[in-house]
Amino acid sequence: MLDDKEIQEGNNLSEEKMPDAAANLEAQPVEEKNNEKNVLDTENKDVSKEQQVEESVKEAEIKEEKSNKATAEDSDAEVEAKEPESEEKMVAERDNLEVTSTSAVDKKTDKPKDKPTEPSVNYKTLSFEELNKYLQKLVKSDDVAGVKEEVDKIKRTFNKKYKELLAEKKAEFIKDNGNEIDFHYRDKEYGNFKDLLFEYKTKRDRFYKQQAQEQKENLEKRLALIEKLKELIDNAEPDNMYNDYKAIQAEWKTIGKIPHNKYNDTWRTYHHHVERFYDLLHLSNDFRDLDFKHNLEGKLQLIERAKGLLAYTDLNKAFNELQVLHQLWKEDYGPVARDKREEIWEEFSEITKQIHHKRHEYQKILDKKYEVNAEAKREIIGQITGLIGDENEESHKYWQQKIKELEALRKEFFKIGKVPRYMNEQIWQEFRAATRNFNRRKNKYYKNLKHEQYKNLEKKRELIKIAQEHKDSDDFEKTTDLMKKIQSDWKKIGHAPRKYSDKIWKEFKSACNYYFDRLHGVQDQNNKEQIAVFEKKKELLENIKSQAKNTEKLSETLINAYLDDWQKLGVLTGRMRHVEVKFNKLIQKLYEKLDVDKETVEMLKFKNVINNYIANNDTKKLNHEQLFIRRKIDEITKEVQQLENNISFFSNADDDNPLLKGVYENIENYNEELKIWQSKLDYLVGLKY
Repeated sequence: MLDDKEIQEGNNLSEEKMPDAAANLEAQPVEEKNNEKNVLDTENKDVSKEQQVEESVKEAEIKEEKSNKATAEDSDAEVEAKEPESEEKMVAERDNLEVTSTSAVDKKTDKPKDKPTEPSVNYKTLSFEELNKYLQKLVKSDDVAGVKEEVDKIKRTFNKKYKELLAEKKAEFIKDNGNEIDFHYRDKEYGNFKDLLFEYKTKRDRFYKQQAQEQKENLEKRLALIEKLKELIDNAEPDNMYNDYKAIQAEWKTIGKIPHNKYNDTWRTYHHHVERFYDLLHLSNDFRDLDFKHNLEGKLQLIERAKGLLAYTDLNKAFNELQVLHQLWKEDYGPVARDKREEIWEEFSEITKQIHHKRHEYQKILDKKYEVNAEAKREIIGQITGLIGDENEESHKYWQQKIKELEALRKEFFKIGKVPRYMNEQIWQEFRAATRNFNRRKNKYYKNLKHEQYKNLEKKRELIKIAQEHKDSDDFEKTTDLMKKIQSDWKKIGHAPRKYSDKIWKEFKSACNYYFDRLHGVQDQNNKEQIAVFEKKKELLENIKSQAKNTEKLSETLINAYLDDWQKLGVLTGRMRHVEVKFNKLIQKLYEKLDVDKETVEMLKFKNVINNYIANNDTKKLNHEQLFIRRKIDEITKEVQQLENNISFFSNADDDNPLLKGVYENIENYNEELKIWQSKLDYLVGLKY
């Protein structure tokens, strides 16, 4: 819908000062014929005070329109929906349309006609679907321009709510370890909304194109009437010239709008020839004076209405009303008697100046307030610039916090209000530059993060390959360790791109689960066998304990028989191995009860332990045992050497010296112990495992 400012633009021309009438009626037509081809030049040479006031009115209106455009960002800076490319073209065509009539005609009566209004709708409370229903209703309306304001309200509300929804969805996406760059969300109602907007803008574009064509045709009609008026003046017939003029005047008023850029010249040309007609009309003073009287009464009424505007507190409304009065002054009322022209115009223009002065003073007050707003906005711009810190501090958590801080500052920025017109563009560009720099740094981080995630993707694919290659392996001992290792490596690698993460995790998990399911199946079968072995060994252990009470029959052969029976039952693993420990302790006690030397007992006990390791195929413990024995041999050998060195200190001592005797005893004990350890090593080395 065209607003009042747009409706008045270009139509604020005041009545031009009437040229002096020629004294000689016969000479006037000739003079006009000579000047006919240079009507506009004649007009430019006769610029009046009215024209100057009219230009100031138009200048103020244009400034106001620019102000509205410049501060558009304060009202709806968050709207993200892009306009179709045709809209700029449509707006340009619309601005070229003549805007007369509707408002002017309504103002012909003493009281303006109020347009019926529907109950206001609080769009903020509606869902996306409900907003689309209201928008669809407006799109179907025949009043394309009239519904523009409501369409814009719905558009702003929808975009704001949808932006909030996107922020929520993005937060959920990021919370689930998604990369911000990979985020994408589209609601079906948003698609419907864009389709409806496109339909409306296409319809509105078509409407303005049709209006432009109609205005072009109206221009041709008005130019034809001007030619008809010129012909009437040049071929005047006193009997019917006044009625013919009235017919032209009536037809002129019925013609609709013409292109905006043609309005001023067309009106001036028409007005010029109207004055020519009235200069001729003095042949019939009754007709002329009657018209002058009618025009004077109408213009005096306009002056009274203008005086009433001085009491308005809403200066913008007063200014808009003033534009309508200037329109009526030009369009609805013709010239007045020459002795009244200057007087009434001076009075009307003086009121115009007063309204402009009040509006100008009010604007000064607003500008001071706007300057405070400008300082506040610049302070926020500085805070936005300061959000960016050292690159070494950057992390996903860091940027999510900074995004929240930026959003809070943006809201505060738009909440502040307008700034002076001359500063608006500069501050807006500073704000855009600050947010643009912020987003560039943020996007740089997430692009690098995305690059790292693709590296992680390749690393995880390598682990998947390893898992799939070994999932069917029967070498459970080695493969289990390998599978556990790659699972640990997977956790250390970090995130992969979200669009691949679920897929590769399922592949990796599937391969690992397949292997461990096989392992558990084998273990379950082994467990059953282990339980049976465990029960048999428990029973055998109790029998040996019972028989061991009779020490008279105890012999090395019997103990070896116990060992053979025990080994034949099988090997136990895991938690059930505690029965093995009990058995070994029992056997060692039995060996100690035998009537044999210490070395034999130690070797029997040692062989029992080693045979257990061999039965369990525990090469790790066998190797560890051999390493342990070698260290013991080295330690004892060094001790013996040290003791032998100490004997040199007793070179003059008697053989019965207590200290010397103690040294010899220790050497003897160490040698016996060394002999046992050497026998153990020989036994181990001789084994094949």
